[in-house]
Amino acid sequence: MTRSALTLLSIGVATLAACAQQAASAPASAASSGRECFNARNISSFTAQGESTIDIQAGVRRYYRLELAGVCTNVNWARKVAVVTRSGSSWICQGFDADLVIADPGIGPQRCLVSSVRRLTDAEARALKYYK
Repeated sequence: MTRSALTLLSIGVATLAACAQQAASAPASAASSGRECFNARNISSFTAQGESTIDIQAGVRRYYRLELAGVCTNVNWARKVAVVTRSGSSWICQGFDADLVIADPGIGPQRCLVSSVRRLTDAEARALKYYK
């Protein structure tokens, strides 16, 4: 290989390593601040709690309440939702990390900004009958 090709290859490897390190450290830094993060890929179910609140399950017996910035019409009737991160990472730790996307056949996809994220306690999840 030529010297310039080796230089470009080493820059590319260093960039990938930096990106991987940053993505891996995001949940660790959030954990040290007391926040509990979840990976958007682990969401398996949701339950609307009105037009501005949604509960999601992300992992085994891990439930989170997402508060939306304003009213998100049709969330009560949605059969499917998507949680899309805004940062490029798959981790959601706090409000403004994600959007809730609802497919509406009449007007198309509706995006609703997530304003806060909170993990539900086991007692809260049991009270809502999420635990089976």
